Amino acid sequence: MADDQGQGTRRGPGRPRQEHVTRAVLDAVVELVAESGMAALTMDSVAARAGVSKPAMYRRWPTKQDLVIAAAESRIGPLSVPDMGDFRAELRAVLTARMTAYRQPGIARLLAGVIGAAAEQDMVPEGYGAYTARVTSETRHVLERGVTRGDVRPDADLSTATTLVASSLLFRLVAEQRLPDEALVDSVVDLVGRAVAS
Repeated sequence: MADDQGQGTRRGPGRPRQEHVTRAVLDAVVELVAESGMAALTMDSVAARAGVSKPAMYRRWPTKQDLVIAAAESRIGPLSVPDMGDFRAELRAVLTARMTAYRQPGIARLLAGVIGAAAEQDMVPEGYGAYTARVTSETRHVLERGVTRGDVRPDADLSTATTLVASSLLFRLVAEQRLPDEALVDSVVDLVGRAVAS
């Protein structure tokens, strides 16, 4: 009976249910990967854990790659850093936010899965490219804002600097199997700052 309540006052037909399904599925992905690794992650296992149908999942995420990327983004989330008047302070804010997200339980295995999915034979390059662009967009924005403001050199290689910022925490977490910390954040800010400062 509880499922019938509020039928007359529902806003946006189906929307609450859709949000519930999305949250349940992405939580299930993170839990399964944290518990048993990517090998345990199948559409069947996710559907069973989340208590949803596979058709409902496939409508949102046509491939396992789409599902893993969505799960990673559900934990890492969008990032927006205000103008602090100094690109180093803004860069530290980006790195600190990512460090905090990466220290969540299960994230190391999940991000390793995202990287692994990028190397699979049936991987769709556009999906992974769009994901990495979203993940690195705020770092790029911080550096471009620094160029406009004048504290980042106009001839600095912003693409390489952005890659260095993103990969530093990720390599520490996935390859070295160590949680990124404030000391790493400070070192990356210092090294990138020396490389691109005007």
